[in-house]
Amino acid sequence: MVGGMSTPDAQRLGAERYISLTTFRADGSAVATPVWVVADGDLLRVITNADSWKVQRINADPRVTVAPCDARGNVRGDAVPGTARCTDAAGTQHTLELVNAKYGIQAKAVRLLGTLRRQPADARVGLEITLA
Repeated sequence: MVGGMSTPDAQRLGAERYISLTTFRADGSAVATPVWVVADGDLLRVITNADSWKVQRINADPRVTVAPCDARGNVRGDAVPGTARCTDAAGTQHTLELVNAKYGIQAKAVRLLGTLRRQPADARVGLEITLA
């Protein structure tokens, strides 16, 4: 067991198609967002826009909860607490590779949309989630 959460549990959540990632505003109110997720050992990894509100909230307060959900964010399991951090360029690249491997054509479509919108290469950031 590493960080209080066993690898099989992290693997179970990482095998989900979507998780509800809940971050916290400065006033303590929760904001949940459905996101793609991949397992990486004892960690969960998520890719998101670098300028997203969730990144700003995580930078201010790394506490998160995660729970399995559908694409609309309807939670279908218990929430698990953890902490999240933004990764550096190498960590973001690693996360992108894992996401591309898991989500295949969907990930390619999202990349194409980013190219069409002329998003810069550093427009995305990886999130590394350690479960408590």
